[in-house]
Amino acid sequence: MKFTREAPSNIQLVRSHSPTEIRLGDRALHASCLFNATELLENWPPQSIEALTPEDFAVAFAWQPEIILLGTGERQQFPARTLYAAALSRGIGFEVMDTGAACRTFNVLVGESRRVAAGIILGV
Repeated sequence: MKFTREAPSNIQLVRSHSPTEIRLGDRALHASCLFNATELLENWPPQSIEALTPEDFAVAFAWQPEIILLGTGERQQFPARTLYAAALSRGIGFEVMDTGAACRTFNVLVGESRRVAAGIILGV
């Protein structure tokens, strides 16, 4: 018997991930992306951790999440401190993880009805 948690149909969860793909709900994405439980920004411009700027998170900041998760590929890589400062100055938490951990954490927080956003950089 297979047990799976059923999410409301309007909620998107991460179904799987690899270094070159993230499956968000029924969509397979092959470029960096920014998303929350109900919205998606495909083809998010940053292609590397070093290229990230606070402006890259403008959409996520507008969603007013409690926390933003950043998935940095197969291993955790830390971005510039200006990103942390930009989020914290808005009262938003900012956590950096490898992509697998970011995807799992996103699903758990969405399951708890938390306001969470995630930025996943693919191909790093």
